Amino acid sequence: MSLRLAYSAVSGRGCVKISVVCLLRPLLLDVIPSVRQTVALALGRLADHDVEMAEAVVKAGILPQLICLLPEENRYYKKTAAFVLRAIAKHSPQLAQAVVQCGALEMLVVCLEDFDPGVKEGASWTFGYIARHNAELSQAVVDAGAVPLLVLCIQEPEIALKRIAASTLSDISKHSPELAQTVVDAGAIAHLAQMITNPDAKLKRQVLSALSQIAKHSVDLAELVVEAEIFPVVLTCLKDSDEYVKKNGATLIREIAKHTPELSQFIVNSGGVAALIDCIGSCRGTVRLPGIMTLGYVAAHSENLSMAVIVSKGISPLSACLIEEHEDHIKAAAAWALGQIGRHTAEHARHVATANVLPTLLDIFVDTRSSEDLKMKTKKALKNILQKCTYLPALEPLLHDAPPNIMKHVIGQFSKVLPHDSKARRLFVTTGGLKKVQEIKAEPGSLLQEYINTINNCYPEEIVRYYSPGYSEILLERVENYQPVL
Repeated sequence: MSLRLAYSAVSGRGCVKISVVCLLRPLLLDVIPSVRQTVALALGRLADHDVEMAEAVVKAGILPQLICLLPEENRYYKKTAAFVLRAIAKHSPQLAQAVVQCGALEMLVVCLEDFDPGVKEGASWTFGYIARHNAELSQAVVDAGAVPLLVLCIQEPEIALKRIAASTLSDISKHSPELAQTVVDAGAIAHLAQMITNPDAKLKRQVLSALSQIAKHSVDLAELVVEAEIFPVVLTCLKDSDEYVKKNGATLIREIAKHTPELSQFIVNSGGVAALIDCIGSCRGTVRLPGIMTLGYVAAHSENLSMAVIVSKGISPLSACLIEEHEDHIKAAAAWALGQIGRHTAEHARHVATANVLPTLLDIFVDTRSSEDLKMKTKKALKNILQKCTYLPALEPLLHDAPPNIMKHVIGQFSKVLPHDSKARRLFVTTGGLKKVQEIKAEPGSLLQEYINTINNCYPEEIVRYYSPGYSEILLERVENYQPVL
């Protein structure tokens, strides 16, 4: 009866919901255990379904009553009580704080020490829903003494318990280096690292996520993760049939690579770059994103690491992402990564340019459908590559299509190369480059005008005049005015 009454209130007004909760509250003290459990289950399902009902449960003072005798209750009631707590805590930090303030964390720690795996699972899950909101709530979970018990939970034989405990450790670690260090100090890394090879895909997702959340904060934490000998085992995750395992595996490698050139070099030496490139080429959508960013981080550190990405044939799949992907944030990441590869030396820029990347980046930049972030990333990538590129055949197509803010970088590179290369000067004339330069209208005294003047000074004055706009009309006028000598 209580269940039917409670469910009927889900669609009611706020005052009706509070009234129903108040009617259910005395039944939590019923002498019959099955009644107490059924009422708790009803409250949990209502709170899970509706944030207003969750607030009503808190306002009615149900929580202290729910947990007051929790250690003495049977396992079924403990699991149901944990369900109620997480159904409330999941909605907002404020409701999660209400769960903390009622003293639930201490009771949940007791549940983590229970013999029944289901009770441990329910308590772990609730800790995760509380901790994921913010650092303050995560710290409350840590202060309650949950972390060592969660580390014990990931060592239990039950797969479901392992999954949820790993997920909760991830939720605790993500907020700050100090919280991640607490998880590390409890000995979590070694146990998590051992589970990377577990055949259960859902467990691997959570394990990789937890290691990522630890490694992301600092060099020291990333090195601790690496020292757990996750390489080269983690690279097998990039070939997993489960897309989330692939994505989380690539994310873990990204969080390690971003910190230092030494860590990136270790990843290269382990075959990580080649594995990431294969992963990017074999999947689509957001699964590609962490792999794309990892290549960018590796390439950004040094000329040698950037060349390692090039030698591993990393430019082609990144270029393909610019064409194949529809989401702007993925294209932006690919553009950024290509910019990091090409920004070091003329040789790096040439490798990027000869892959026909520049026209693709330019098309995206001038496309009115591109987001502002994507335009900014492509502009920066173009600038990074152009400022180092001295391979003129790759630059010439941009002379005809580039907008002024990109054109100055293109013209700037021609002005650097042409004074020192006679063959390039001849080719520049025959391909129409010199004619195009004369058509550009630059502000007097501007940097662009200086570049144009430098190019013009590479040629005889009559050649420059010949390719200047309107010169053909001047010649025709001279023909018309010419008086033949008879």
